[in-house]
Amino acid sequence: MKITLYTRAGCAHCRALRQWLKARGATFVEFDIQRSRRAARDFQRLGARGVPTLVVDGQVVHGFDERRLRKLLART
Repeated sequence: MKITLYTRAGCAHCRALRQWLKARGATFVEFDIQRSRRAARDFQRLGARGVPTLVVDGQVVHGFDERRLRKLLART
């Protein structure tokens, strides 16, 4: 399973989601959209408007949608 997390510094929801993923043993790559131009471009291509935004095996999840994330993570 490939998980990409788009965040920005100081985002409380991003911090909560990061901790939630770690608590479940999920392996993910994190990009700060304020520090990386490439990440910012990728973020825009996703049509994302806010952080956190995740891409789980090609499926975009906007915000901390715990119910949807549980379903996606259960597929592994």
